[in-house]
Amino acid sequence: MAYLYLGALLFGGPHLFSILLPGVRNSLKSALGEKAWKGIYALASLAGIVFFILAYRAMGDGAYGDALYDVSPAGKHVAMLASLLMFILLGASHGKGYIKKAVRHPMSLGIALWSGAHLLANNERAVVWMFATLFVVAVADFVLSWARGKKPDHIPQVKSDIRAVVIGVVLYLVFLFVFHPYVLGVPVVG
Repeated sequence: MAYLYLGALLFGGPHLFSILLPGVRNSLKSALGEKAWKGIYALASLAGIVFFILAYRAMGDGAYGDALYDVSPAGKHVAMLASLLMFILLGASHGKGYIKKAVRHPMSLGIALWSGAHLLANNERAVVWMFATLFVVAVADFVLSWARGKKPDHIPQVKSDIRAVVIGVVLYLVFLFVFHPYVLGVPVVG
């Protein structure tokens, strides 16, 4: 259980701190300096991901793999669709298109859809902890960013949206046919 708790704390903690307490975050960033702040933030987040991976790998040994609830029969299909949307929204978050202008926070929305859908398709303790942490962080960022009135300020370009869709589809196919089956050892299709 320690890997799960450490993963949630080290990944979710810095993200939620930054989202919920932006004034304190900015003061700390000023005191430490931009590079030091980003370095500490990145290292803590990376350590959290490493602990999640360790917990996921321990599932093969029977640890952290107990089922917490029954999964939806449609969960796998919902997760596949949400994953495609997530990759397109990730692509849109780096551009200046209509998608970003309309959604405002495409990365947070994409991560929320993807992690939420994976919670429908997976019920093992380690996977649930990881995706629940990502879901809480993404939803908090999306909701609070909207509430604070944060929005992109650009003139939308269709080519940016086309690029986001193409990049999103390519990344989706790589994750579907390469990353999931060969890196995670969990084939999605087949």
